[in-house]
Amino acid sequence: MLGVIVAPAQASSWSSSLTGAGPGFESRRWADTGGTTNIKFTGCTDDYSNKSVSVLLRKDTLGPDPYYVRASFTNCFAGSKSTSSGTWADHGSGDYYFAVNDALVGVHVWVKSLTVTY
Repeated sequence: MLGVIVAPAQASSWSSSLTGAGPGFESRRWADTGGTTNIKFTGCTDDYSNKSVSVLLRKDTLGPDPYYVRASFTNCFAGSKSTSSGTWADHGSGDYYFAVNDALVGVHVWVKSLTVTY
């Protein structure tokens, strides 16, 4: 009898923070082989007390970069350990990034820590 053992797919991730990220700020790019993407922000503040940050997942392409559902993170503003997160469906392999507050003018955001899992 011959058997095949398949190891479970391992998720990749990276962590960082944001300091005064202005409208349309773009994160670093990451290479994704497919699957869901989760973005989590912990400890958010902004310079106008909006208490909301827009997060938009984008795919880096040669033409205009497609974008996917925009998430509004609000809970991370409740305290330095409070988190907000969003999960995006599989959009195939490629290089991805997220943008913050792409539709706002003059609003800057600080995020104590963020994690992207893909």
